[in-house]
Amino acid sequence: TAFVKNLPFKCSEDELAAWFDARGGTVTARIVRDKATGRSRGFAYVEFTEEGAVQAAIMRDGEEFQGRAL
Repeated sequence: TAFVKNLPFKCSEDELAAWFDARGGTVTARIVRDKATGRSRGFAYVEFTEEGAVQAAIMRDGEEFQGRAL
């Protein structure tokens, strides 16, 4: 599992998972949301199918996703 910050506030879990999946085997993405409003807090946890995929994701630090550097 990797911690991802600086998410676009309008992205969905499916979009985030698909972006990481194209880069190596995502299982799930969970965007942390404000309990009162349901709005994204700008960070998420992304679970991968294998440890090597986590390392590959970490090497992509700063890549752009929907106009923001993760």
